[in-house]
Amino acid sequence: MTPVLMTLAAEQKSAEVTDWAARIGWLVGLALFVALVYWLMREGWKWRGTLQSGLPELHTTPEGLAPATLTLTGRYHGSTTAGQWLDRIVARGLGTRSRAELTLHPEGLDVVRPGAAGFFVPAEALLGARLDKGIAGKVLPEGGLLVVTWTHGDQVIDSGFRSDRAAEHPAWVKALGTLEAEDAAAASAAPHPHHDRTTEGTAR
Repeated sequence: MTPVLMTLAAEQKSAEVTDWAARIGWLVGLALFVALVYWLMREGWKWRGTLQSGLPELHTTPEGLAPATLTLTGRYHGSTTAGQWLDRIVARGLGTRSRAELTLHPEGLDVVRPGAAGFFVPAEALLGARLDKGIAGKVLPEGGLLVVTWTHGDQVIDSGFRSDRAAEHPAWVKALGTLEAEDAAAASAAPHPHHDRTTEGTAR
């Protein structure tokens, strides 16, 4: 092999080694970047959970519920502070997306989540429902999300669900609105202790 050919071969081999070194360096840098992003996300999640630690324990399903008036199978997409679709709630397991089975009873809404913590929302805590397109950073087609609004402790919460059959959503909006209206009517019809005492005192 002539000196010229030997030189060209050496240069080609050197270029290949340099190319591989550059690729390996790029892959290592990418892996470190991904690890950093993951760590920051995890720390942010933990920090948010700490801030929300005041959220009370969620209600569990009571025994002896009346027969369900509606059922739904689909996905749970997360919960946020009511009216703020990006203010995600992660405390008490509410930040975990999962499959979900919903059943509506006269006593309230039962949410079963295979592989995650389920919860129960008493009827008096339900504030209604609406169709929406996004919650907790998850965006779906217009009207593709059933958002249930409820109270827990002093927090008003929006929870997003998507049925496997999205055509079921309007029935849930109507049923939850009716349940909330019935509960409000029952509360207003209940005798007020102060009012009773005032009436009794007037009669005397």
